[in-house]
Amino acid sequence: MISVLSAMMLAAFLLAACSSDEQQAEQTEPETEVPVNTLTQEEIDQGWVLLFDGETTTGWRGYNQDSFPEGGWVVEDDGSLRVIGTGMGEAGGEGGDIIFDEKFHNFRLSLEWKVSEGGNSGIFYLGQEIENTPIWQSAPEMQILDNDRHPDAELGVDGNRKAGGLYDLIPANPQNFRGAGEWNKAEVLVYRGTVVHFQNGEPVVEYHLGTPAWDEMVANSKFAEYEQFGINQPGYIALQDHGDDVWFRNIKIRKMD
Repeated sequence: MISVLSAMMLAAFLLAACSSDEQQAEQTEPETEVPVNTLTQEEIDQGWVLLFDGETTTGWRGYNQDSFPEGGWVVEDDGSLRVIGTGMGEAGGEGGDIIFDEKFHNFRLSLEWKVSEGGNSGIFYLGQEIENTPIWQSAPEMQILDNDRHPDAELGVDGNRKAGGLYDLIPANPQNFRGAGEWNKAEVLVYRGTVVHFQNGEPVVEYHLGTPAWDEMVANSKFAEYEQFGINQPGYIALQDHGDDVWFRNIKIRKMD
C-alpha cells in the first residue's frame, strides 16, 4: 500500500516529467517561415523596403528604356522574377538588363538568386544610365555564376569571375556557392565608399572606392578606359540579362544615408 507521502512524491515526479516533455516539444517545434517577398516587422522598423513584390514589375524598367521589357523577363507563379534564357549566352538576351528606377548611394541590398546549369548573370550597383553605353562600364558587379559548369569560373585571375566576387577584380573568399538550381543569398553593403559582398551569410569581398588601392586595381583592369566605372556616387541597381535562366526573389534594400 502506497503511503500518502509516496503518492505525493510520485505525483510531483509525473508533473515534472510532463512539464519537461512540453518544454522539449516547444523547443523542437519548427519555426514558421517568413513568406517570400515580404518584410518582418523587425525589418520594417529597421527601414527595409521591398524592391519586388513577387507579383508585378512595379518600380523596374529596362536599362536606357522608359518601361519594363516586353519580353525576356517574367514574374513566375512562385513569386520569383525570372530572366528567360535563350541558350545563346550573352549575345542572346531578349529583354536586356533591368534597373530599379531610383538611385541609391549608402545602402544594404539583399536578395536571393538561383541560376540554371551553366548560367551566368550579375547584380550591378552604383550604375549610371549613359546613352549607348552598357551598364557594366559604370557599375561594379557582384557575379552570379554556375561555378561548376560555366567557363568563366576558370577564367580571370584566382577565381575573380566566380559567384559572389567583384566581377573580374576580386574573388569571393570563401567561395560558398550552393550549386545550380539552389537558392543563394546575396547582399551588397555600400557605405561611404566601403563595399562588402555577402554570399550565403558570409562576407566574401571587401574593397574601398576612391582609395589608391582601388584606383590602381581599376587602372590595371579592363575597366581602366571607362571614366564612370566604380565612382562613389548615387547610382542604379540592376539585374543582368546574360541570356541564361536566372531567378530572383526577396529583393529588398535599407538606405543608410
